[in-house]
Amino acid sequence: MILTALEQRQLELLLGQYQQDSHVQKMKQYIQHGAVSTYEHCQNVARVSFWLNRRLGLHADEQALVTGAFLHDFYLYDWHVPEAYHRLHGFSHAAVAMNNAVRYFQVGEKEQAIIRCHMWPLNLTRVPMSREAVIVCLADKYCSAVETVWQRKKG
Repeated sequence: MILTALEQRQLELLLGQYQQDSHVQKMKQYIQHGAVSTYEHCQNVARVSFWLNRRLGLHADEQALVTGAFLHDFYLYDWHVPEAYHRLHGFSHAAVAMNNAVRYFQVGEKEQAIIRCHMWPLNLTRVPMSREAVIVCLADKYCSAVETVWQRKKG
C-alpha cells in the first residue's frame, strides 16, 4: 500500500507519541511472522488501515484507527517461546495488548475495542462493532498473510 508523502507525514503525526516510546520499541525484539518483527507488523497494519480508510472513503476516526492498529499486538513477549501464560496466544494476546495500551497510554474505549477484537473470527465472541475495528481486523489478516507467505526468514 503506497501512501503519498503528505499521507505518510500525516500517519507519522498520528503515531508520533507511540513510535518513540520505550515500551513500544521493545516490540522490535520479537518476531511476529516470517522475518517481520512485531513492531514492523504493527506499522504495516497501521499503514494498511490508514490507506484503506483513505482510498475507500470509509470516514473512520483516523486517530482511533491508527492507534488501535499500531497497538493491536502490543503484548511484549515472544509467542514462539513456550510459556504457560501465553500457551493460547491466538486467543489471549489481544487482551494483553489492550491492557498494555491502557497501562502505558490510557487509550480510550474505541481504541480498546479495536485491539480487543482484532483476532475475530478466531475469537468468535469478540466481533468488531465499529468501522475502525473492522478495518483493523481486515488489515491485520492481510498483513499477516503477506508477512507469513512472502516475507520469510532467509536461510
